Amino acid sequence: MFDRLGIQVLAPGPRFAAQTRFWVNGEDLVEQAVGPGGYGPSAVSVFPVGRPGLLRATGEPRRVELGEPECTGGCCGFLSAVVQRFGNVVRWSDWEVPADGTRPLEFDFEADRYEAELARVEAPGWRRRGRARSRLPGRE
Repeated sequence: MFDRLGIQVLAPGPRFAAQTRFWVNGEDLVEQAVGPGGYGPSAVSVFPVGRPGLLRATGEPRRVELGEPECTGGCCGFLSAVVQRFGNVVRWSDWEVPADGTRPLEFDFEADRYEAELARVEAPGWRRRGRARSRLPGRE
């Protein structure tokens, strides 16, 4: 059985640029691993214009930062995972967590659904509106 991924881009706030939040199987990954005050990575860094996003999975493993605690990752460490594609499976594994963080499980996503979710969020709509995405796929 595959895990379900939903991605949300939150509107920028007074101290932070638009951030990315990840929902796996209906749960906020950053909140679960880092705590309620945690932040997701900058949406612009995760979904750069004119280049493949950091979450695009290939056969080559790549470590990706997915969150940080309220005190910042430079203080206590970042939430990160290795993202890699194995045929029809995209795996997030080999977690690193901030001090006092909770290490997530290994997640396996069905590659076509994973790519469709990335394509949905990479669409330029959130950049134009500068506000939160309201739809959260995978939250059923």
